[in-house]
Amino acid sequence: MKVTFPALQNIQNALNEVGVGDSIKATVPLNADVYESPINNPVPSAGMFRPDISDLMLQIVQFLAKNNAPFTVNIYPFLSLYGNDNFPFDYAFFDGVANPINDNGVSYTNVFDANFDTLVSALKNVGYGDMPILVGEVGWPTDGDKNANIGNAFRFYNGLLPRLALNKGTPLRPKYIEVYLFGLIDEDAKSIAPGNFERHWGIFKYDGKPKFPMDLSGKGLKKLLVGAQNVHYLDPKWCMFNPDTQDLSKLADNINYACSLADCTALGYGSSCNNLDANGNASYAFNMYYQTQDQNDLACNFEGLARLTTTNISTPTCNFIVQINPSLSPSLRPPIVAFLSITLPLILIL
Repeated sequence: MKVTFPALQNIQNALNEVGVGDSIKATVPLNADVYESPINNPVPSAGMFRPDISDLMLQIVQFLAKNNAPFTVNIYPFLSLYGNDNFPFDYAFFDGVANPINDNGVSYTNVFDANFDTLVSALKNVGYGDMPILVGEVGWPTDGDKNANIGNAFRFYNGLLPRLALNKGTPLRPKYIEVYLFGLIDEDAKSIAPGNFERHWGIFKYDGKPKFPMDLSGKGLKKLLVGAQNVHYLDPKWCMFNPDTQDLSKLADNINYACSLADCTALGYGSSCNNLDANGNASYAFNMYYQTQDQNDLACNFEGLARLTTTNISTPTCNFIVQINPSLSPSLRPPIVAFLSITLPLILIL
């Protein structure tokens, strides 16, 4: 609330001062919760900036307009479903709904268009109806929630990409829209404060393999995503719960420890591994930690509660991964960065 606008000003002003402000613009990716429609008139044409931040939003919009910079918004139809069982499910996608929203004769068949045009109306209501808009993030997660799965993600992208290819736009902006997909690959250490799905937005799996067929052209050219090449894995070994264990008093603590250092979000409600039994939950947690530790044998002990196996313990819906071998997959290593140390003179401003 207090630093975003000053940061935007500082960056754009710095660009302007060095003479590149005409070609390089600073913008702020804002979530779609900065604007809304009134409860008594929930249609896109009634869009307005949230009353509690309207003054700040007007300042940001005015500064963007002054520098001919675009308004950037992140729109997530998935979040309309998340935690809201009353939201019309099909409205989150692009292949039709039984009851479109009628807004003064304009028909809205999906929440993406409605959300985008609510922003258009909010900008119009403060005098900037023609401001360029970028969609900085849009996507669909594939795990971590009952609605986050590969089938729904495929349905969403299979509707979004052809629409973008047609330059159809929305009812209030019926032309080209600049859109950025989120994201490229899953992030297993990302904060899950918003939900377990946060680590599963990627269109590629952890090893660079596509999660589902996807034609980025949107034109039916069948130019599908291609997986990462020359990916090598560690040995086909898994860490599993030891069924011979007698003392289970420390099992919960060891599972919690494993999941504090590895990604166990696939075990959550509605997720891909949610149907495992208690032993399966323990095995999943132990294996994720073991693989994160590059299959160090010492990482598969857990006070005698775990043991190694060479039998793949995956299920039809739950994948027990084998880690990438970093020494044999050089293309997947982080780049080596060289730092040049420079000693600067001390300047005292008195």
